Order: sequence, then structure tokens, then C-alpha cells
Amino acid sequence: MTEQAIERIRQLIKDGTLPPGARLPPEQELAAELGLSRNLLREAVRSLVTTRVLEVRRGDGTYVTSLSPDLLLEGVGLAVEMMRGDDLLEITEVRRLFEPVATGLAAARITTEQLADVERHLNAMIAAQDDIEALNHHDDAFHRAVFEATGNRSLSALLGGIASRTLRARVWRGLVEENAAGRTIAEHAAIYRALAAGDAALAQAVALMHVNTTETWLRDNLGRSRSGAEPDPVR
Repeated sequence: MTEQAIERIRQLIKDGTLPPGARLPPEQELAAELGLSRNLLREAVRSLVTTRVLEVRRGDGTYVTSLSPDLLLEGVGLAVEMMRGDDLLEITEVRRLFEPVATGLAAARITTEQLADVERHLNAMIAAQDDIEALNHHDDAFHRAVFEATGNRSLSALLGGIASRTLRARVWRGLVEENAAGRTIAEHAAIYRALAAGDAALAQAVALMHVNTTETWLRDNLGRSRSGAEPDPVR
């Protein structure tokens, strides 16, 4: 019954009765309109607040959010952070399908200001090669700046969730322990040069190589953990 209640509210939003930014009618009025009990309506509203479709403003009421991609796709990143083992490998496969194409698109669309932002994070990574936390922060920011340069908010939000900072932290920890930080930074530098050149094909190719580094590391380490050689580093 809660699912049905959620769908009824979603239908009001989809058909434009409650557009983005609209305030929901008073609880008693909306419950009567939808033929729901007030308790059931509250459950549906709570669920839609969790998924960022609705927001509660204390002392003011409940509103439809902007329904922007970054809000609605926020849950992707939360889900990725909970994944382990083979599930993470599936995510890296999805990333391999989307991120190179997005990087190529960014090369064709990136502005001077956006390119400078990418370069700033690259330089920060180079300056912090021995600081895992700083490396992870600027690695994440580097790629988010590339995703934003596509001009596609849905693609940027989706990839921002798939290539989550938590996953990067796990991989960076392993890469640094294996003295591979220099190689990985070089891969970021190659992406930057392709973006600067506006070469979409090259940007897509070097991004694919970079994503493959992460995927290879995960596969190798998961294989070792299954054989009992060492604890699973991606748990």
C-alpha cells in the first residue's frame, strides 16, 4: 500500500500537477484527494524525501525538489560505497563503458576555465604524491571537473556516483602501497593533455587506459584474497 501511495504522489509530479519547487497541499487535504490514510501518506512522503524527490522545510511544509540529476542520482554513490568484492568489479565495468566516452565528450566541450580547474587538481596530485588523503581528494575532484565539462548533468551525476571517492580511496591506498602513484598521476596527466588539445579520440583512449588500471588492480587483489594470500583490500 505504501508503494501505491508513493506512485500516486509521483504521478502528480510526473503529470505536472506538482511541478519542481511546488508545495504539497496540507496533509489532510492531500490524503483525502488521493484516498489515503494520513499515516500511509506520511510513509510515502518519508520515502520520497529519502530519494530526494521531496524535501521538508520546517515550519513551511513539504516541497517538490528541483528534481535535478545530481539530486536524483545521489543514491548511486551511496550504493557504490556499500559494495564489495565482485560487485565492485561490476561497477568498474560500467565505469569502463561510460567514463572514456564522457572524457572524449569533455575534450570537445571543455572551456578554458574548466580546463584550468582540471589542471589545478592535477598539479595538486603531483605535489601530494606521499599524502594518500590529498591524492584521493584531488583525484576525485579531477574527474568530477572532467565530468562537468561534458555539459551533461545526468552523465556527470551518474559517473560521479560510480567513480565514488570511497572506491578511489581504496584503490589509491593499494596503488601507493605498490609504489604506483607516479604511474597513475602520469595517466591523469595524459588525460589533461588530451583535453587541452581538444582531441576527443585521444581523450577517450587515455581515459580507457586509466580506468583499466583500476579494474586490473581490483581483479588482481580480489584474486589474491580468494586464494587466501591476504585480506580482501576492497571490503
